[in-house]
Amino acid sequence: MEVWPEVEKAKAENRHELVLTGKLIASRIEKKGLDRSIFNLINLNYLNLSETGISEIHDNIANLKNLQTLMLYSNNFEHINDNISKLGKLKVLDLSRNSLKSIPDSFAKLPLVTLNLNVNQLETFPPFTENHNLTVLDLSNNKLKAFPEVCSDGLINLSEIKLRGNEIEEIPNKINSLSSLKFFDIGDNKLKSIPGELSDCQKLKDLNLKGNPITDRRLSKLIDQCRTKQVLDYIKQHCIKTNPKDTTKSKGKNRKKTKSTDSDDEDDVPAEYKYCITIKNHNEAFKVIVMNAVKNVREHFIACIVNDVCFTEETFKKFIQLQNKLHDTVCEKRNTATIATHDFNKLPPGNIIYTTLPPNSLIITPLNRSTEMTGADLLTKLQTEANNLRKEKKRSTYSGIHKFLYLIEGKPQYPCVLNSKNEVISFPPLTNSNISKIETNTTNIFIEVTSTISQQICKNIVSTILKEMLVLFEKDLVVQQVKIVDQMEQMKILYPCKTDLVYDKTASIQVKKE
Repeated sequence: MEVWPEVEKAKAENRHELVLTGKLIASRIEKKGLDRSIFNLINLNYLNLSETGISEIHDNIANLKNLQTLMLYSNNFEHINDNISKLGKLKVLDLSRNSLKSIPDSFAKLPLVTLNLNVNQLETFPPFTENHNLTVLDLSNNKLKAFPEVCSDGLINLSEIKLRGNEIEEIPNKINSLSSLKFFDIGDNKLKSIPGELSDCQKLKDLNLKGNPITDRRLSKLIDQCRTKQVLDYIKQHCIKTNPKDTTKSKGKNRKKTKSTDSDDEDDVPAEYKYCITIKNHNEAFKVIVMNAVKNVREHFIACIVNDVCFTEETFKKFIQLQNKLHDTVCEKRNTATIATHDFNKLPPGNIIYTTLPPNSLIITPLNRSTEMTGADLLTKLQTEANNLRKEKKRSTYSGIHKFLYLIEGKPQYPCVLNSKNEVISFPPLTNSNISKIETNTTNIFIEVTSTISQQICKNIVSTILKEMLVLFEKDLVVQQVKIVDQMEQMKILYPCKTDLVYDKTASIQVKKE
């Protein structure tokens, strides 16, 4: 079989990422099959073979020992190769929008952080009780009749579970073993009752139980009309516990803390703390509108505003370095998420819109450039610069922003953030616009994080940014909430609240509401 040019290029340049998606690749596969020499690129850490129509993966997938991200969404898989379980470094696996009825039990041994199986035909799911790394599990829109076996003390990082659109009849009473659970969507299932143990999930902030035939009419009404806190309060008071978690010690400690505070809502913080984050109420005149178009491109968006920042030349330089560091670490080289920061005072009054545009319709003046250009032109320019720089430096890999081009190549729509004048201020995952860039005289920073993986990952990254900013500035922070709504202007989230910013006690960070 003839080696594909993209594979030849990846091999010649010792690339760590390979993206083969879309109609052209699908047509090529339909005629001659998938180029198996892909599986000889043993240095790959990111492989995307989505939207190609493939229905099987060759056994040689096991050769890609360094693979950390494998994207196989929107294909025709009815079965998935068990050899994927041999990828000992795999952190992100996306098999959404296929026709899978089951996955191998061996997948539970993978060091996955994110597993996306949304929109399949899954009738069963293997036990995932020992995966300490698993953070996000998406099993929405399948045919599961039983709750997945994930309620275990071993899943210490599992913070997001999506089970919407299945046929699940019962939430296990061991749900309270998931100490990190923050987002839980089990809407549109067959639940008739809710276990009281759900109220023991202390970090749970986003709960969706809508679309279930709940027999408790008052609870059903609360679910449809109220927010998570009111629903959990009702569950705590009225729903039966059959496996109450032993919280005697923690209750005693909390009671002792409460006596020494002014409010029952005060965080359980050390008597002495080094830093403080004060959460300021959102501005009613400002919100972010998330359009439906982003759902299939880069769905997840979180934002907040850090007020009263005071940069020096040194701290400004370190802040830029911090963003680069976080892109390489917690954002996993922008594969998981992308951070963008803007001078909020440079934004015109009015709302922000998060949407998509065709490559030739997106007009942006990229960060640190003076010329306005289309998204397509920017990509071409960056590709040319990347090749020239690589040849000049005699390197086999790209550097800087150029190493992220594969994340957007071949996409029919580009995600973008618009200000109230419909000017593009951000083009994730590549760059901001020069018109809103932060400078040493910036005092209010608008932070946005976007992700293809999950909302919770966005929240985790903002939480990390704020923690690092405390250390950088060596002073307390004032963080203003940002209201995020859908295109019908129904609220999606108000971020952050106190339960979003939860830090280890050793960090000595107090979070309080203004």
